[in-house]
Amino acid sequence: MNIIEKILEPHIVERNTAEGELGIRIDQTLTQDATGTMAYLEFEAVGLDDISTELSVSYVDHNTLQVGFENADDHKYLETVAARYGLYFSKAGNGICHQVHLERFAVPGKTLLGSDSHTPTAGGICSFAVGAGGLDVACALGGEPFYMPVPRVIKITLDGKRPDFVSAKDIILKILGILTTKGNSGYVIEYAGSGIGGLSVPERATIANMGAELGVTTSVFPSDKVTMEFMRAQGREKDFREITADAGAVYEKEIDIDLGGLKPMAALPHSPDNVSEVEKIEGIRVNQVLIGSCTNSSYKDLYTVSRLLKGKKAAPGVSFAVAPGSRQVLEMLSRGGFLSDIISSGARLLESSCGFCIGIGQSPGTDAVSLRTNNRNFLGRSGTMSAGVYLVSPETAVASALTGRITDPSKYFGKGIAFRSPKKFIADDSLVISPPPREERQKVRVVKGPNIGPPPENSPLEKDLKARAAIKVGDKVTTDHIMPAGQYLKYRSNIGKYSEYVFAGLDSGFSGRCADNRSAGFANIIIGGESYGQGSSREHAAICPMFLGVKAVIVKSIERIHRANLINFGIAPLIFDDRADYDRIQPGDHLECAGFAEKITGPGTIELENRTRSEKYLLRKDFSAREAGYLAAGGKLNTLRKKTRD
Repeated sequence: MNIIEKILEPHIVERNTAEGELGIRIDQTLTQDATGTMAYLEFEAVGLDDISTELSVSYVDHNTLQVGFENADDHKYLETVAARYGLYFSKAGNGICHQVHLERFAVPGKTLLGSDSHTPTAGGICSFAVGAGGLDVACALGGEPFYMPVPRVIKITLDGKRPDFVSAKDIILKILGILTTKGNSGYVIEYAGSGIGGLSVPERATIANMGAELGVTTSVFPSDKVTMEFMRAQGREKDFREITADAGAVYEKEIDIDLGGLKPMAALPHSPDNVSEVEKIEGIRVNQVLIGSCTNSSYKDLYTVSRLLKGKKAAPGVSFAVAPGSRQVLEMLSRGGFLSDIISSGARLLESSCGFCIGIGQSPGTDAVSLRTNNRNFLGRSGTMSAGVYLVSPETAVASALTGRITDPSKYFGKGIAFRSPKKFIADDSLVISPPPREERQKVRVVKGPNIGPPPENSPLEKDLKARAAIKVGDKVTTDHIMPAGQYLKYRSNIGKYSEYVFAGLDSGFSGRCADNRSAGFANIIIGGESYGQGSSREHAAICPMFLGVKAVIVKSIERIHRANLINFGIAPLIFDDRADYDRIQPGDHLECAGFAEKITGPGTIELENRTRSEKYLLRKDFSAREAGYLAAGGKLNTLRKKTRD
């Protein structure tokens, strides 16, 4: 057996061989405040009374600036709902959910479901960790299985020794150059090879983290001696379990990478797979350098940053800032005397939060070049549409901050920084609030501010579909494009308000057009290209279109999490049988399908008639019987509400 099979086999509770689907038991869940509020509102809406997982944690790490009352109200709701239902609550300031979970909670061999696409970070410690929409997490909290296609496993063998200044970030950027951000849905990556022995758990987590950009379900490293040393240093050695692949384990694909041949890498604007060796883009003037995010904010990362900065100053024209990933990292740096070297360099110290990665603060200037150690560089995600964001390692970021231009660290510094993982990490969990005893939870009053509303209800599918194409978008449209974050995040508890900003960066008239179509008796359809719905797990990219009357999304191909979210909220994700039909449909076209509801739940393709152009198109669907049932009912939430009532 491979590692994936060893972890999943004891967790399988349903096996649908005909449809190639598994239902697995979830041991742990995590949420963060940008997605968690809606997840718990959905948990309450279903009518569940207690959680059924081994451990669940609600983190506050996104909206920590608390501009306006909305964010603080969300945080109070999250704190009280955690106490009411039995979750741990990680307060603002404790750190980014993925970094903290890796340090304090993730366990080899456990299944973890998180309402954040970078939940696979815990694959660095050999958890089977999957990002999902909030409703799927809410269901897992209540003991429902998590459904997924039978994994198709890719083995990536890392052999050889890394040259100085080739980091874990460079490894995953190299892999992104090979596999790209599209075409990997349904796959899982398992890492192996002599080279992984030289990767610490946080470095493995960096690689697993950006597996989300590949579009794979998750990525997993073995649980070995390195894992044991990390867990012992965290005071959690009792949770260690060795998990490695058997000799002769079978994989669908295998990729071999010689670490000795790698060089420092960068992802150029505006996609994580637009990669280049740093030496090929050296000399580009840099306006901003930001080090942090769940990808590169570990103690190892920032120890290296401090050593490289010692006795040096950032270039005068560079806005330079550093954000530790957790309070543990910050305290380790402080007690070790390393924080002073970062501050003395001229770097600004930012809060231990997601911050600039999600577009909250630190937006670059007009036409600026920003080097960042985070995982996504989608157009406009930084908060500045005209900016060019490059993704790099902490080492490349430091070299470039010091010179004011993109700089290859292997040429600038010469000799690498030796790092030995601490024998003991500072383990202070005082900012994690434990739930009260079960018998006291009923007494807890859940506090909801005026911006917090219930999840909107959808109606079951009508017999026939009569719609207009409300928008047509191109390839690689991300959930950031569909449902922008940044300044709008505080409205995630208020679907009516947040829905005003669907596709705001691409088409500010979208929400108004949807309303006009509905007034005229038409539903709305979104037309998309290749790899639609990349990026974040944000289910609001499905909830808000549903609120605006979107009944179907018709695309060339679609990414896993967004597809699941659409089905969860009663929007049918459909695929052009003939990709050339994408070019024929235009915004505003009148589209109809007689017997649409029956065709969604029945076999075969769906025929869509374009009444505007007198054309017909065939659409493919790959729904399981369970998913078709959700769509017919108007979504998973409707189905579960009925199940609870019955």
